[in-house]
Amino acid sequence: MKHAPHTTDNDKLNRLETGSIARLLWSYSIPAVVGMLVVSLYNVVDRIFIGQGVGTEAIAGLAVTFPVMNVSTALGVLIGAGASARVSIMLGAKDIAGAEKVIGNALVMIIINAVIYLSVFAIFIDAILCAFGASAASLPYAKDLMLYLLPGMLIMNVTFSFNNIMRASGYPVKAMVSMFIGAGVNIILDPIFIFALDMGIKGAAIATDISMTVSAIFVLGHFCRSSSTLCFKKGIYALRKHIIISIIAIGAAPSVVNIAGSAINIIVNRSLIHYGSDNAVAAAGIFTTYTSLLVMIVIGICQGLQPIIGYNYGAGRTDRLRHAFWLAVGWSSAICTAGCAFGLACPQLIARAFTTDASLISQTSRAFSFALLAFWAVGFQVVATTFFQSIGNAAKSIFLSLIRLVIFLIPLLLVLPRYFGLDGVWYSFPVSDLLATIVTLFMIVWQLRKISRTSPACS
Repeated sequence: MKHAPHTTDNDKLNRLETGSIARLLWSYSIPAVVGMLVVSLYNVVDRIFIGQGVGTEAIAGLAVTFPVMNVSTALGVLIGAGASARVSIMLGAKDIAGAEKVIGNALVMIIINAVIYLSVFAIFIDAILCAFGASAASLPYAKDLMLYLLPGMLIMNVTFSFNNIMRASGYPVKAMVSMFIGAGVNIILDPIFIFALDMGIKGAAIATDISMTVSAIFVLGHFCRSSSTLCFKKGIYALRKHIIISIIAIGAAPSVVNIAGSAINIIVNRSLIHYGSDNAVAAAGIFTTYTSLLVMIVIGICQGLQPIIGYNYGAGRTDRLRHAFWLAVGWSSAICTAGCAFGLACPQLIARAFTTDASLISQTSRAFSFALLAFWAVGFQVVATTFFQSIGNAAKSIFLSLIRLVIFLIPLLLVLPRYFGLDGVWYSFPVSDLLATIVTLFMIVWQLRKISRTSPACS
C-alpha cells in the first residue's frame, strides 16, 4: 500500500523531483564527500596513536587486520548500499510503506549476517590472521585488536548502512553529522584508552567500539522519530523474499568492489616484489593513497547522486535523471583530471610528503608517470557504476564494478610485466582504465537511450 510521506518532511522528497539538479547534487554531495573524508579519520587516527603509543609490531598487527575489516565492510555494504538504492526508487514512486519494509528487512539482515561472519571470525581468528600475514610477533597485537573490535563490527555495519539510508531519504546533512560525531568521539577516546589507561592496542579497539556506538544511537534515533520520512514501526521486520533479493542484487556491486580491491592488492604486491623490490611496493602504496583520496571524493559525489537518480527514476523523470548523471560525470571527471595533472606534474612533491628516501622518491615518480596517464577517466567509470546501481540494474552495475579491476587489470598485471618488467606493472593501470572507459561509454549511452524510449518525457 502506498501513502504520502509525513508532512513535516514532505518538502525534502518533493525537491528531489522539482528542485534544481545542480543545487540538489551540491547539497547532497558535499555532506557525503565530507562524510567520506571524516570516515577516513578512523583509520588515520588509530594508526597515529597506535604507532606513537604501542610500537612498530602493533602497527604490523593493525595492518594484518585490514583484509578482515575489508570483508566485514564488503558484507555490510552488500546490505546498506542495496537498501538505500531500493529506498530511493520507492520514494520516487511514492511507496513509503514499501520503503519502510526495506529498512525493516535491512536491519534484520544486517544482524543475521553479522552474527554468522562474526562467529566464524571468532572461532578461526588465529588461522585467519596467519593466512593474512600475521607473524609470531604481530599476531598477539592483531588478535587483541580483532577480539575487542569484533562486537563493534555489527554496530559499524548498522551505522554505515542506515547512514546511507538516511541520506537516501532526504537527510544528507544529518548523515554527515552522524559521521562527525563518531570520528570526534574516536579522536577524544583514543589517547585516553591507549595512553592514560595504558591499554595499548586493546584501547584503540574499545575506543572505536564506543565511538561507533554513539554514531549508531544517533542514526537509529532518527528512524525512531515518527516525523522522519521513514521510521521503524510494527510489521516491517518480517523478512520478505523479494525484498531480500532486491537488496542483495543491487548491493552486490559495491560489495564486490571491496573484495576485488583486496585481491588486486595481493596480486599487485606480488608482481612488484617479483619484478622490483620493497621500494616498488612502497611506491605503489603512495600511489594508492593518493588516488584513493581522489576516488573517495568521487564516491562522495556518487553518494549524493544516488538518491537523486533513484528517486527520479522511480518518478519517471527521465530528463532530470540524465541531467543529474552528466553533471556528476562532469564534476567527477574534473576532480580526476585535476588530480591526474597534479600527479603527473609534481610526483616528487607528493612522494616527499611520505618519505625522504631518494630512491623511493625516484621510484614513486616513475610509477606516477605511467600509472596516472588515464586516471582522468576513472570518475566517469565510478559514476556510471553508481548510475546502474541507483536504477536497480544489478547485473550491469556488478559488471562495471568488475571490469576495470578484475576483467582488465588482473590479466594485464599477469601479461605486461613479462614483456616490460616492473614498468609493465605501472602500464597495466592506464591500459585498464582506457579499456574500461570504452566499454562503460557504450553501456551508458545504450542505457540512457533505452530509458528515454521507455519512459514518458517530462518537462
